[in-house]
Amino acid sequence: MTDPWVALEPGTDPAERTRVLRRAHTAFTTAGTVERPVRPVVAASWRRSVRARVSPECTAEVELADGDLGAYREDHPLARVMPLLRELVSTYAMDGEHLLAVCDAQGRLLWVEGHTLTRERAGRMNFVPGARWAESAMGTNAPGTAVAVDRPVQVFAAEHFSRPVQPWTCAAAPIHHPHTGRLLGAVDITGGDPLAHPHSLAFIQAVARAAEAQLALEQAPPDTGTVALHALGRDEALVVAHGRKLRLSRRHSELLALLARHPEGLTGDQLLLALYEDESMAPVTLRAELSRLRGLLGPDLLASRPYRLTSPVEADFLLVERRLAAGAVSGAIGAYDGPLLPGSCAPEIVRLRERLDRGLRAALVERADPQLLTDWVRSPWGGEDLDVWQALVGATPPGARARVRAEVRALDREQSAATWLQPPRP
Repeated sequence: MTDPWVALEPGTDPAERTRVLRRAHTAFTTAGTVERPVRPVVAASWRRSVRARVSPECTAEVELADGDLGAYREDHPLARVMPLLRELVSTYAMDGEHLLAVCDAQGRLLWVEGHTLTRERAGRMNFVPGARWAESAMGTNAPGTAVAVDRPVQVFAAEHFSRPVQPWTCAAAPIHHPHTGRLLGAVDITGGDPLAHPHSLAFIQAVARAAEAQLALEQAPPDTGTVALHALGRDEALVVAHGRKLRLSRRHSELLALLARHPEGLTGDQLLLALYEDESMAPVTLRAELSRLRGLLGPDLLASRPYRLTSPVEADFLLVERRLAAGAVSGAIGAYDGPLLPGSCAPEIVRLRERLDRGLRAALVERADPQLLTDWVRSPWGGEDLDVWQALVGATPPGARARVRAEVRALDREQSAATWLQPPRP
């Protein structure tokens, strides 16, 4: 495959591909071995399905019904774009005897619409509103896997982990909140073999982007009084406030990052503990720094008792935290420009930096997405990350694995030599 996210390239015989995938699926579910014809994104999803103890014979459970489903859908942000989704997809779905489905960020189907006979067939496997189709519940499937990996994805025939779902083919793309980046859910189109064409994946991805654009138009953008803080990959943060762009000193960068992380405010004693290893530091030093910071930002932006920012703050590291917490690993990596204030030794900044780094690395290893892992190890901050390099070995297709293994061995030798050359600690 030239595109690992496309299920079936033009010219491929769907029937033959299905037979090959069924043999591979049987080999995996009986012996745990993944054969070469299986795409890396599918193999990784199968492994996650096994770790989640999903049965290859599973059927979906309905978690929301009747009034509960109606109330939940009415309040869901994606309800506002359903008219647009219907307009864009309904003709395509009806003509091709497909279904339009929309799920939330937990993989629960909220709307399933389209060709009547296809809906009846899908209903027999509980592909219905209110049913949970998360990857952790139903194994590999387009809407569940799209929210799991936060990427547009196609799933063809026996690539589905659940055998009752293998007669189907689907393509899905995640939808995010336009201002916060939070994963809201996914839009999916489900039907027969023709949906495995690359055009179907491109189409559903365009539909998702249109939904995000519509949400951006309907929802007011962040308050113009919002302060933007860029502190990732910088020793000196950049702040944009009231139309002014300021480059802060290292200490002011630390202060603003801490206040952004704690919108409720911090006392002087709390800031002292967060900033200084030496607890004997005089409070007057901190007050002087805060006074200078107030002079830079303007008197109305920084309040005291406790110290706090009076306008909303959109900080880049907080955006990464939110996306990571929502499971939007791709979005989190996309917003990550490097470690938080990498030159800072302030205890609380170090803790925040290390926690964010650990969270991203753990999510990358768990996701086992070859492209995301490659992006990390090719970055300035991830080039020597041996754990992620080793995860990349496992996620790389067998034919290309030797080169990655060679790079891991070279890095391992370098790190071992560096450790050996270090002088003993006193």
